[in-house]
Amino acid sequence: MTHLRLILGDQLNPCHSWFQETQGDVIYLMMEIRQETDYVLHHAQKILAIFAGMRDFARGLTEAGHRVHYLCIDDPQNRQSLPGNLDHLMGALQVNRFEYQAPDEWRLDAQLAEYCAGQSRPWCKVDSEHFYSARDAAAQQFAGRKQWLMEHFYRHMRVTHQVLMDANNRPSGGQWNYDHDNRKRWPGTPFEPEDMRVRHDHSALWASIVAAGVGSFGQPNAERLAWPLNRAEALVQLDDFIEMALPHFGDFQDAMSSHAWRLFHSLLSFALNTKMLNPREVVGKAEAAYRAGLAPLAATEGFIRQILGWREYVRGVYWAQMPGYESLNALGHSQPLPSWFWDGKTRMRCLAHAIGSSLENAHAHHIQRLMVIGNFALLAGLDPQEVHRWYLGVYIDAFEWVELPNTLGMSQFADGGLLATKPYVSSAAYIDRMSDYCKGCHYDKKARLGERACPYNALYWDFFQRNKTQLEGNPRLSMVYRQLSIMDGGAVTALQERALTLRASLDSL
Repeated sequence: MTHLRLILGDQLNPCHSWFQETQGDVIYLMMEIRQETDYVLHHAQKILAIFAGMRDFARGLTEAGHRVHYLCIDDPQNRQSLPGNLDHLMGALQVNRFEYQAPDEWRLDAQLAEYCAGQSRPWCKVDSEHFYSARDAAAQQFAGRKQWLMEHFYRHMRVTHQVLMDANNRPSGGQWNYDHDNRKRWPGTPFEPEDMRVRHDHSALWASIVAAGVGSFGQPNAERLAWPLNRAEALVQLDDFIEMALPHFGDFQDAMSSHAWRLFHSLLSFALNTKMLNPREVVGKAEAAYRAGLAPLAATEGFIRQILGWREYVRGVYWAQMPGYESLNALGHSQPLPSWFWDGKTRMRCLAHAIGSSLENAHAHHIQRLMVIGNFALLAGLDPQEVHRWYLGVYIDAFEWVELPNTLGMSQFADGGLLATKPYVSSAAYIDRMSDYCKGCHYDKKARLGERACPYNALYWDFFQRNKTQLEGNPRLSMVYRQLSIMDGGAVTALQERALTLRASLDSL
């Protein structure tokens, strides 16, 4: 008789208590299935890296003495769905008990709960042993409050887990947040950290994925796949970041450059979200670097806030709002994605670089995602569900629990302000201030009207004018609406007409 334990593709944590001892009656099940490759169109590197990581993980378990049943994407016995494979293997392996780690995505959690409800054999869901907080921690903290604020959640997490706190239980340095220190434009000096990621040749695996009929987009880079495939490689990547990039991360975390796709960002999110790394060790190493005088407080706090604060918080929002959150569209946007979302071929230099980097590397840092791509999508009125599916597919670190609130809530304001206190939009001025993108662009960053005027400018003012009823009462937007109120009526009309022309011809921008 056999205990069957399911391991999903984002549960590659060899430190989980499941694996601390070998048990002859336990079989670990891993499967590459079309159900997971096809629910949205995914970037080629995302599919390849997850499958390669899964195979590496399975090898490690086998070498440690565990029994593993692994279904490859091209296995003729593969039913290509979670329930289909489970139904077959329950009998074939004579399973008398089924166990699984709690999925992070609502759809998988619901699917496995439904499957287990129909089982006569015993089953059990265990914790993934990854996150600082429980799924419902944020919902419990904000119970009865009309508005949730990440800053309140973050401070609670700092105190609870004693991160960057002094002996008097006050925040290190006397402040909770050093965000105002972390908004410098990168001067372009040659101290971007060297890209020390390992390179893997997974041409054979990629060929089998293609032969199995899996669709994808973006560059697979199969001969030089540059993402960690196991915990050991992820730990090296973490140490490299702490030593070389963290000291500069704070100053330039919001900076963008056409000459540097990474700058000082950690690239650890893929390893974190597949659980090769634990957030506690990442936060712990960053804090230790600060305590040892190897990284400034502003940089360390800004980095830790992304993990201990934002990452845990958006997970809480996701589980509090699902199902239903994925279909929100508070502003009623319905414009389809322009064609250049799939090839990066636009004359807007900022978007050509941010989208081009996304397609080439399956990655873009948070300001490119929020204030270039997301900013344009919101200003242009793109369908937030289409935007969500693109973000979920294109980024190697995108899993729905973290991507959906970031895209629909923070980026597209589709939840009406539940997550973000205002729409995060800007004209060309912000992009010019934080990057070199406007230099040499086809469009004029200062012009609002005319064929060569930067599209962000007219779209910015049109966005606030056409959403005036819903947004004018937001106190964080009072300055914007004061500026609109003193504009000449003819000027506003001209901006609206220019925006209407732009929105009708997005493919040609």
